[in-house]
Amino acid sequence: MTLLSVENLHVTFDTEAGVVEAVRGVSFALGRERLGIVGESGSGKTQTGRAVLRLIRPPGRIRADRMVFDGQDLMAAGERDMRALRGRRIAMVMQDPKYSLNPVMRVGHQLMEGLRQRDGLSRRDAHAKAVEALAAVQIRDPARVMEAWPHELSGGMGQRVMIAMMLIPNPDLLIADEPTSALDVTVQAEVLSILDNLVRTRGMGLIFISHDLRLVARFCDRVLVMFKGRIVEELPARNLMQAQHPYTRGLLDCLPRIGGPRTPLPALDRTADWAR
Repeated sequence: MTLLSVENLHVTFDTEAGVVEAVRGVSFALGRERLGIVGESGSGKTQTGRAVLRLIRPPGRIRADRMVFDGQDLMAAGERDMRALRGRRIAMVMQDPKYSLNPVMRVGHQLMEGLRQRDGLSRRDAHAKAVEALAAVQIRDPARVMEAWPHELSGGMGQRVMIAMMLIPNPDLLIADEPTSALDVTVQAEVLSILDNLVRTRGMGLIFISHDLRLVARFCDRVLVMFKGRIVEELPARNLMQAQHPYTRGLLDCLPRIGGPRTPLPALDRTADWAR
């Protein structure tokens, strides 16, 4: 079953130097699966995710031939309709929790705010649901974390809090933008295990945005490779290391290897026809 369908998506920004095309003609479909989007910084990965939520603000503009989520036309939806979808049915975990959590509000207050304002829950019920959400992302002492300030959390703990916050409304689609980039390998594995379990048990669709090709190859079901705002290759994640497109091969060749030769890593050839 197709949960999200995107056809010919464009994201542009008006600047003094002219129009900048951040996303150029992106098309893909997503079921209840783990879809990875990889590419260099500036390739359009994050803007694609934000465009699905219609979070591109002026001077940015979005246009698409079709962008449909579970039968609802996102391009035709008004702002009130999008507010009803954001968080409740489509959630997004941003890259760095220290920029997403309010530094002057305790963690518990931030987790409960949506439950009280959006869902009308009492303080007691909202507190219980927030504690349950923290436990679901394997936080061992959720009661203590509820009373903590954001600056008291480690990077891994902050990322778990953000995942818990996005999962409280039980969304159908989660967009995770570099959710493990600031974490060490051990915590990274734990966060991936949490996301994997949530996709399997809740039947969510997951868009996993990353620059880590090895991680995406292990974790995702399918992969989209983006370069300069375009999808240059789509393939099963298990076949990512055998990709054929010159750009994907270039990214793979640039990865350092333990025990490999101690020579400078190769650079991408940006003069080829596909790079223009």
